[in-house]
Parts: sequence; structure tokens; C-alpha cells
Amino acid sequence: MDPMEAALAALESLKPGERLNYTATAKKFGVGRDALSRRHRGVQGPREQQYGNQQNLSPAQESHLIGYIDRLCERGLPPTKRMIQNFAQEIAHKYVGNRWVDRFLNRHNIDIYARWASGMEKERK
Repeated sequence: MDPMEAALAALESLKPGERLNYTATAKKFGVGRDALSRRHRGVQGPREQQYGNQQNLSPAQESHLIGYIDRLCERGLPPTKRMIQNFAQEIAHKYVGNRWVDRFLNRHNIDIYARWASGMEKERK
């Protein structure tokens, strides 16, 4: 469990009338006191929730794209960065920048090596 979530659970488990102590709870779980207070009072949400509307693709769309990239790589046709950018733009229905592809590949630890496909052997035609 995330330390922030554990700290919030500890605060929620307090009995009625028991005094809240953000400082002690924050120290115990190794999180920031102010961040814990804001999260507990509902002023601030988790980072994923706060910035969700700024993402080009939702997590479900990203997993769909990863599956498509994996299938292409299994066939021996690894996509180029430009191809991934085009796939993402088709899914998101909006422009996706060049740096987005690099961040996407790093975020999901995907290594893509574009290489020329070798020709078929004469006997296989």
C-alpha cells in the first residue's frame, strides 16, 4: 500500500472524539504533513486523479496501445516512434507530440528497435 494511502487509512480508523494529529501520523508513515492534511480534508486528490484530464491517453487506452505494439513486435514488425505517435493520435483523437512517445516508452519500459525486415528465402515463396 502507498504510504499516503496507509496514513489516510490510519486517520480514518480513529474513533469519534479522538484527536487528529497530522504531524505524528505524517512522521510515522514518512509523508508530508501538509500533503496529508490536504488529502484528508479533500482539498487535494491523488496525483493520478488531479492530472487525469491533462493526459493524452487514459490508462486503459495506453494498455490497449501497449498490446498493439506487443503484437506488432511478436510478428517481427516493431513500430517506429512515428508509427506509435500516429497510433496514439488515432486513439486519442488529438495531436500527440514527439516527446510524448519518448515519455510513453520510458513510462512503460518498452524497448523498440526498428530494423529492416529481411527478405524471404527463395524456398519459402
